[in-house]
Amino acid sequence: MKLNQNNLQVLPSGIQRFSYDRTGHERVIVHIGVGGFHRAHQAFYLDELLCAGLAGWTICGMGIKCKDEKMYGVLKKQDYLYTLIVKHSDGSVCPRVIGSIVNYVFVPQDPAAAIGKLADPRTGIVSLTITEGGYNFDQNGDFIFDNPDVQWDIEHPDSPKTVFGLLTAALRRRKERNIPAFTVLSCDNILRNGDVTRKMLLSFTDVLDKELSQWIVDNVSFPNSMVDRITPVTTQSDIVLLREKFGMEDAWPVTCEPFTQWTLEDDFCDGRPAWEQAGVQYVRDIEPYEKAKIRLLNAGHSLLGFFGSLAGHRTIDEAVGEAVMQNTLRAFMDHEVTPVLEKVEGIDLTGYKESLIDRFSNPYIRDQLERICSDSSAKLPKFLIPTIHEQLNRNGQITCGVTVLAAWCHTLELYARGLYDYPIQDAMLEELARAAVRTAEDGTPEFLEIAVIFGELSKQPRFTDEFFKRLNDIRTLGIRAVLLKLT
Repeated sequence: MKLNQNNLQVLPSGIQRFSYDRTGHERVIVHIGVGGFHRAHQAFYLDELLCAGLAGWTICGMGIKCKDEKMYGVLKKQDYLYTLIVKHSDGSVCPRVIGSIVNYVFVPQDPAAAIGKLADPRTGIVSLTITEGGYNFDQNGDFIFDNPDVQWDIEHPDSPKTVFGLLTAALRRRKERNIPAFTVLSCDNILRNGDVTRKMLLSFTDVLDKELSQWIVDNVSFPNSMVDRITPVTTQSDIVLLREKFGMEDAWPVTCEPFTQWTLEDDFCDGRPAWEQAGVQYVRDIEPYEKAKIRLLNAGHSLLGFFGSLAGHRTIDEAVGEAVMQNTLRAFMDHEVTPVLEKVEGIDLTGYKESLIDRFSNPYIRDQLERICSDSSAKLPKFLIPTIHEQLNRNGQITCGVTVLAAWCHTLELYARGLYDYPIQDAMLEELARAAVRTAEDGTPEFLEIAVIFGELSKQPRFTDEFFKRLNDIRTLGIRAVLLKLT
């Protein structure tokens, strides 16, 4: 049976489905960047409220990249319904149809409709999962104006290609029509993501319209948030599971772990759903929560991603299941990350780190290392490199973190030589690969001199000495031998 609104009440048994009316809700959240994580996390939380009769809000998805057309097409055919498959460590699965997304606008197809939706008075929140690279800032935290898409948006404000051009066009219209501003809610893995979003947007609008910038300062809220739920890439086997075990056709379900967490600053300028009724935690200062999660979970993922792929593993559970890799991960978390973390109210860091090992070990999630290692030029400057900087400043341990960077360099060298078995997705791939080969072959710091990633680290002798020692060991001894030496 195909998943759509007409079939909702006669779906096969074993599939949880909602009973609320998806029409008539007064308020709208426009979410830019509808992917697996948004559907497993923010859309799930709103679905919880709708099921309890507590929402009054629904979601309109929005895709700004050409690659988003596939998601748009699949969701439209299914009346914007999809199945969330929660996979437990005991092998049990709990499929649930989510109905909180009720519409979708594909921006390249109709930018006027996208701007109109954002400017609609019923839209009170614009949320974002646009990946770490989507915020378009360099190692110094400054907006990158020479991005070709940014230049396009400056010249073509009514046909934007970036989220900043899109938000600017919509907020300008709301200002001109005396419509209250919406809240901009980042849900990406960036420390103080709301502050970063605000800074990047104002950097862009300052060039175009300083009066609009001041209106944004006075009227728009940018709450910081921390989000957490491991959500692997959907595979064909997930589609087959729904078809063969439950008798339902869903062209793009999403899978996730049971664990979920969302921590928010309660700073919304045009209303919000009662997310606290669905388990969202509101706090005064989000930074300690964000920092702990990004530095431990996200950086830990990257560590396992590069070490595991060089060792021939394919998934996170395989990598963390190898004792030497788990031991290295524990050493990294205990001796390099924990010393630079502040106390996190309500969270026992020792217990949190143990829970990460358990979550990574779930054999049914099978989070692909290929996904974990993708877009590392955007991820590592935010997840890992700040820990190395802080440890250098306090003369602390940096060995595990630096070994991750050396493994990344070796991975790129192998890719350049046609010796790497995994696809690599990265906006800077060719530049990185060329620099990695020269650094590995000649011992030059060219790879480390890519300032947008490493900043001034290439001028730190302790760091560079450690990096080249680890890189040479990985190239000559192999990753397992290097990790055995570390632990």
